[in-house]
Amino acid sequence: MDCVETQEVLATIEISHLTVQEQDSCETTPILMQEDPATYMVLQNDVDLLNPPAELEKKKHKLKRLVQSPNSFFMDVKCQGCFNITTVFSHSQTVVVCGNCQTVLCQPTGGRARLTEGCSFRRKGD
Repeated sequence: MDCVETQEVLATIEISHLTVQEQDSCETTPILMQEDPATYMVLQNDVDLLNPPAELEKKKHKLKRLVQSPNSFFMDVKCQGCFNITTVFSHSQTVVVCGNCQTVLCQPTGGRARLTEGCSFRRKGD
């Protein structure tokens, strides 16, 4: 008889060891052999809840982060004309002008203030 005709496929799943084997009457070939349950059960969506990645925390709402922190900050904005430095709130709701030359530094939007082109800024440190 031909091996193809007498082929018997027996798949055994042993839950205690998490092994899967495929056995033929002609030859035995292991498909999946994983003895470590920790590597076998890892999913794509698994995340370490105590040490989340920084980019994942940045996307979350300010109140739903592991440690609550605001999205706003203060920044030093340098005027493009007179190089005077002015402290500006990132979510300013009023137009901010330079103290020396009266140039507009930023304009309010619905959220963060939009800086004027050519103005450089630096985030204030803690």
